[in-house]
Amino acid sequence: MNCARLTFLVLLAFFLVSCGSGSPAKKIDGFWTASLQNPDGSVAYTFMATLTQSTGSTVNVSSFGFSGPAPCFTAPLGQTATFTASGHSGGYEIGSFGMSIATALMTMQENVLTLNGIRNSDGRISGTWTLTGLSGCSGGGAYTMTAPIPL
Repeated sequence: MNCARLTFLVLLAFFLVSCGSGSPAKKIDGFWTASLQNPDGSVAYTFMATLTQSTGSTVNVSSFGFSGPAPCFTAPLGQTATFTASGHSGGYEIGSFGMSIATALMTMQENVLTLNGIRNSDGRISGTWTLTGLSGCSGGGAYTMTAPIPL
């Protein structure tokens, strides 16, 4: 009887240690920098933003700003983002990410920059971007976002 109790306690302790020993996966919350590359490898746009996970997959975007020339993007600007965590790997929540940056909200013609990608196990977000809108405001390529200062 004592042997059974001891075995049960050892197994319970092992279970509790193995399930609770890791630190929680880092969320998407934080200050992010993005670099959008053209197909030839040149930089098309760079921007900075603070992302904060809200309810469900909604991500609040604040402190947004282009850090280089952005002739297709004049005020007013609007940004929306989504992140759907599908698990965790490498200490990070991973999953699909999407973001949209638009000008002249609520008008007939807008310039819209759309990012689609995933958050990887290294903590970075990467994927593809497309720009649609007025004449001269189109393109696409790959992008990478990094969060040097997580919240």
